[in-house]
Amino acid sequence: MTDLRALNRLRKTFNRHDLDGLAQCFSRGAVLVAPDGIGQDREEIASYYGQFIEAFPDSRCTPQSVTTSTDSLVAEYTLTGTHKGPYLVPGGGTVEPTGRPITVRACSVSFLEDGLIASHRIYYDQFELAAQIGGSLRFGEDPPWV
Repeated sequence: MTDLRALNRLRKTFNRHDLDGLAQCFSRGAVLVAPDGIGQDREEIASYYGQFIEAFPDSRCTPQSVTTSTDSLVAEYTLTGTHKGPYLVPGGGTVEPTGRPITVRACSVSFLEDGLIASHRIYYDQFELAAQIGGSLRFGEDPPWV
């Protein structure tokens, strides 16, 4: 059975907004893949989380369930926070702070090597998050944040 310590460390360092500690949860060559970005080593992964924490400085991760196998973990969790900083969106745009609260359901799949996270894939509904901070689904040439 897989050791849950790596995932628990990740959650605790995220909730403390400790980016240095968070980076140490990952192996040196770790990869993070999410709907809104990719990080290809500890520093890029910490930067990815740092951008989210800057946008939602009171953000917290609350686990709902964790399923394990030999070297992998699947976690369901809820992210909460308040939009108090600039939020980077795919395509390079920025949504200025709205002061709105968020509650986003998410899931991650993590693969471990030597007790560290080597691959971390995050899944969440970008539209759910965008709608909570005042965005809308829009089709056309100009993205809604322009």
